[in-house]
Amino acid sequence: MSKIDPNKQLPIIHQREIVATSHFFKVERVDLEFSNGATRQFERMAGKGRGAVMIVPLLNKDTMLLIREYAAGTHSYQLGFPKGLIDAGETPLEAANRELQEEVGYAARTLHDIHTVGMAPTFFNAHMNIVIAQDLYPQSLEGDEPEPLEVVEWPIAEADELLLRSDFVEARGIAALFLLQRWLKDQ
Repeated sequence: MSKIDPNKQLPIIHQREIVATSHFFKVERVDLEFSNGATRQFERMAGKGRGAVMIVPLLNKDTMLLIREYAAGTHSYQLGFPKGLIDAGETPLEAANRELQEEVGYAARTLHDIHTVGMAPTFFNAHMNIVIAQDLYPQSLEGDEPEPLEVVEWPIAEADELLLRSDFVEARGIAALFLLQRWLKDQ
């Protein structure tokens, strides 16, 4: 097994140009030169840098909360954890508590930022903080969803059954479930 070089030189960016835009995304072309002299053009989604949060709400020691919402990418309803963008001026924990209130109708007295995950880092500059929410109490904020989200109580002990479902497929949600199980083992 080879060793990881912590001092490996990053490629030099010679030029950056926005080549496409939509309401949600900007596609950036980047002209790069690597330390061995090789040059390449990459296209990547230009990120805003604030990131996003995914919340694993624990109703009690045995039960987590999921939401069922429309997923435009697959034109289906999917089960998952509440999530959303971090607004300007918010910390990840503030964003998590806001999204929890908007999507689930609860706020949390205790929040734990347990890990940060990336989404296709070759193409996206996007990161998501996975947050565990505990000591929940009813409190709602108006969100931006086009229809009310279905809140689903799910026994933590039945996590394997959740993984078998065809409507629980988002990789970040699966990662959050495994991170929850490891976090609970350490408590």
